[in-house]
Amino acid sequence: MDVIANRQLLAKLRRIARRFPLVWPAYRMHWKIRRWLESRKDYPENRTIQYFGEFASPTLDQPVTQLCTSAQMLSKTYDRWCDAMHSPARFSRKQWEFVFILQALSLKGMLSPGRVGLGFGCGREPLAGLFASHGCQIMATDLAPETAKDQGWVATMQHASSLEALYQCADEFVSREVFFDRVDFRVVDMNTIPDDLSGKFDFVWSACALEHLGSLRHGMDFVKNSVRCLKPGGVAVHTTEFNISSLEQTLESTGCSIYRACDIEQLIRELVADGYEVAPLNLNTGTAPVDHHVDLPPYGFSPHLKLMLEGYVVTSIGLIVSRPTGLDQ
Repeated sequence: MDVIANRQLLAKLRRIARRFPLVWPAYRMHWKIRRWLESRKDYPENRTIQYFGEFASPTLDQPVTQLCTSAQMLSKTYDRWCDAMHSPARFSRKQWEFVFILQALSLKGMLSPGRVGLGFGCGREPLAGLFASHGCQIMATDLAPETAKDQGWVATMQHASSLEALYQCADEFVSREVFFDRVDFRVVDMNTIPDDLSGKFDFVWSACALEHLGSLRHGMDFVKNSVRCLKPGGVAVHTTEFNISSLEQTLESTGCSIYRACDIEQLIRELVADGYEVAPLNLNTGTAPVDHHVDLPPYGFSPHLKLMLEGYVVTSIGLIVSRPTGLDQ
């Protein structure tokens, strides 16, 4: 089974398993053992993975702008957030993206009552419900249904067209009454963020969405426009595709673009020039044997830290951007 194409079906099966007292603990134990075995398997070194320089091993204790690596997934912090998502910890980059966003925002003091957050391209992710469970007021956004259908997001069950659709991914974390009180839904094209959203949010986020906006430049402009939605002292956390097999060549198309190191470095320079603070860049790709494994289509459950996409080896990168309290927009 292709884990990417069937992600929502798998989430539904996992939710069903939680209803049975013996099935869920067995399922969690299965993944605990499997992760332990995969962490010790001798995967061959992959020479297509680029060396980006001397960087310390990234951690989730103090996340910066960093890549997805196996060491982060073996930490107590990772386990804690996976438990909160009712998703047994495994070597999955999509799971890592959610954990990275949750941890980065938590350390910034954003997951607390009264905080106001804005999510872009939310689809069927659990984050809106988790934020609401912490007392946050959330504006979740996604594409208009017809546009999403044309781009294939509806067929793969990765699009949300209403607040009800979002709640179907959140009912494990928060009651219906609380969710509908704390979460709103709005149709927003990430390429044209409405002006009335500027300067109103403590935090904004997106999980692997900006690479689908039409080009590398479109995604970079989205990040720059998204931070304008922040209040002074606010923080933005975004994840996207990162090319680890080439410093020069990459994929750029209307459907998906893969960011190179030079693209991320350029984006950081532009954000800093605009007065924003960006967490330091760490391009350590991981040194454990499992970090060398490259998943091939049809993609599996785990390990899925790095994968082959249109001839390029990619992983996920998380970006943290803050608006200083004295910055005028």
